[in-house]
Amino acid sequence: MTATAQDVRAQLLQLVARHRALRAGGADTRLPEESRVATADPAVLRRAAVLILFGRLDDRPAVHASDAVPEDLDLLFVERATTLRQHAGQVAFPGGKVDPTDASVVDAALREAVEETGLDPAGVEVLGTLVDRELPVSDFLVTPVLGWWAQPSEIFVVDPEESAHVFRVPVADLLDPGNRVLTVLERDGRRFEGPAFRIGGTLIWGFTAMVVSSIFDELGWTRPWDRTREHRIRR
Repeated sequence: MTATAQDVRAQLLQLVARHRALRAGGADTRLPEESRVATADPAVLRRAAVLILFGRLDDRPAVHASDAVPEDLDLLFVERATTLRQHAGQVAFPGGKVDPTDASVVDAALREAVEETGLDPAGVEVLGTLVDRELPVSDFLVTPVLGWWAQPSEIFVVDPEESAHVFRVPVADLLDPGNRVLTVLERDGRRFEGPAFRIGGTLIWGFTAMVVSSIFDELGWTRPWDRTREHRIRR
């Protein structure tokens, strides 16, 4: 039987509880070894937060079906502007660095989401935070903030100099094995690889894809996919 929205929300709350326990036990904040292009220096890491927002599907129907999630479940993403100095053109969660005026990482994630997507934060139910993750290429320690879009609102590109596109992707399509690929980056004679999602002409890879893939794994949603299907990253 296909899971309902209430089932998914309950699973996400359980995930937050597990991560709360992991954090209390001193969880490892590093990315997986095979994906770790650089080593973070704890002395220079800055705090950042991203909003991982699950919601009801917009007017774009899911192409694929999954028993793990309802067909109208989706995730919110932004595509960074190609003119940015870091992570240019990449798909990401709404988010950014924590400012001194932010009361918490949750406030920072919501503020950034409003600034990037124009969403109404009043319609977002914050479920909690996941274990921090180091992003050494930009010297950030990132807190993923898990949200449930109880009352979806209009989204749009607020600042074209920051974002090129704001969009939602059906979770069922992300879970489809045919949309999974392994990104491969070769640098200084070493091979780095990580999970990725190819939706139409859009590639979701890097830190964002690793977080999404990890969430799917922990929730037991992941379906077996062909890790020999590689996508080379040219950088």
